[in-house]
Amino acid sequence: METGTAREIKKTLTEAAINYRNKRKAHWDAIARKMDTWTSWGRYYHARIEHVYRFLVSPGQKVLEIGCGTGDLLAALKPQTGVGIDFSGEMIKRARNRHPEIRFIQADAHEPGLNESFDTIILSDTVNDLWDVQEVFNRVKELSNPRTRIIINTYSRVWEIPLLLAQALGLANPKLPQNWLTTEDIGGMLDLAGLEVIRSWPEILWPLDTPLVADFLNRFVTRLWPFYYLALTNFIIARPRPAARPRGRKPVVSVIVPARNEAGNIPKIFERTPEMGQSTELIFVEGHSRDDTYSVIEKEMARHPERRCKLFRQPGTGKGDAVRMGFEKATGSILMILDADMTVPPEDLPRFYDAIYSGKGEFINGVRLVYPMEKQAMRYLNLLGNKFFSLAFTWLLGQPVKDTLCGTKVLLKSDYERIARNRSYFGDFDPFGDFDLLFGAAKLNMKIVEVPIRYAERKYGSTNIDRWRHGWLLLKMTAYAMRKMKFV
Repeated sequence: METGTAREIKKTLTEAAINYRNKRKAHWDAIARKMDTWTSWGRYYHARIEHVYRFLVSPGQKVLEIGCGTGDLLAALKPQTGVGIDFSGEMIKRARNRHPEIRFIQADAHEPGLNESFDTIILSDTVNDLWDVQEVFNRVKELSNPRTRIIINTYSRVWEIPLLLAQALGLANPKLPQNWLTTEDIGGMLDLAGLEVIRSWPEILWPLDTPLVADFLNRFVTRLWPFYYLALTNFIIARPRPAARPRGRKPVVSVIVPARNEAGNIPKIFERTPEMGQSTELIFVEGHSRDDTYSVIEKEMARHPERRCKLFRQPGTGKGDAVRMGFEKATGSILMILDADMTVPPEDLPRFYDAIYSGKGEFINGVRLVYPMEKQAMRYLNLLGNKFFSLAFTWLLGQPVKDTLCGTKVLLKSDYERIARNRSYFGDFDPFGDFDLLFGAAKLNMKIVEVPIRYAERKYGSTNIDRWRHGWLLLKMTAYAMRKMKFV
């Protein structure tokens, strides 16, 4: 039973929250009216923020922006369905006039009054102004589905004094006292709301429209140590924490096996690949072998009528081409890649299945660099190269990627189809197939999880990798990723 003292405390807190919100409503209503005849020096800052969001959010999604202001950011994302909420009636009035194609609602972030879910939920410079950030994150969780991405950007406290000075000089919109939250503060509150951070990073060193200088500092210098500590804003991408493993009928698993000059390994693939999920289909894509790989696969399919199998000869060349064909022909909702050289034991595939089926990850990447390897599994220079590229790609993609070239990768077919639809952003640049998938997953803000495996030495045939030629190609792809993923 609630005591009198407890009721008084609760009433006081409620009154404080109401007063806080009302004061801010009046403040932002006044700012909206002022914007009709005055433009702050923040135009470049908002344009840069808009540019980053356009990179993060693909057009055609269902997008909610909490604290939408005049709706310019939301409209710039070209959503299929856009919903903006803001507690300032004056802001909402202007948003509706500027962007009639988008639904704008006057509502408080703590009580949005919506009963639907969204692909992307945005809080841009909003958490700074909230009375109860934790409560708003609870509401965000209710408006999310398992595939929702929550994107937040918020001022860094490093800029508290410069921003106050700009406001005092009339160069920026005046603000009431702010919540100066670190990325760790926000991450902790997201976690309490049942949301988890995928990645975070700083943006914008120079918020003024200075030709050449602003672009150079904000695209390049802000990515580098120690300058990123001085950035104006921090971005955070989060998703709902996975629920318990789903019950009911399990999914079909498609294991794609690119095979070129691997005749001696084929029988063991049939013997050692386990059944997973509801059923497992083996899809062999043969790559114009010089040995009898194709006919051996045909014989093994006849010897194992109990296995669900398909065989195709790839039309082009390279593993990437073979993987794409296999994915296209797959009927399973979970897609796996298993290299026919058997250096990744097929018996480890259930670990990948568990990681994707549980929702712990959305792109599951094998890692060969954790456990000791068999003596001839990887030459020393190759090992050094792999470690270098793991550091480079972890920095480039903003998520830990310890092994970029392990052949075993797993994802949902629905996510692969999203990657394929967005492939035009990168173009056809990757003969291996690994980077096309890694870059695509990172671009879509998918949660990358790595599964360590024990890497075995090849028992039959020789590697199709040329360390120097392909190493140079990897360096070029690293430079390409810097331009397309990091320095945007």
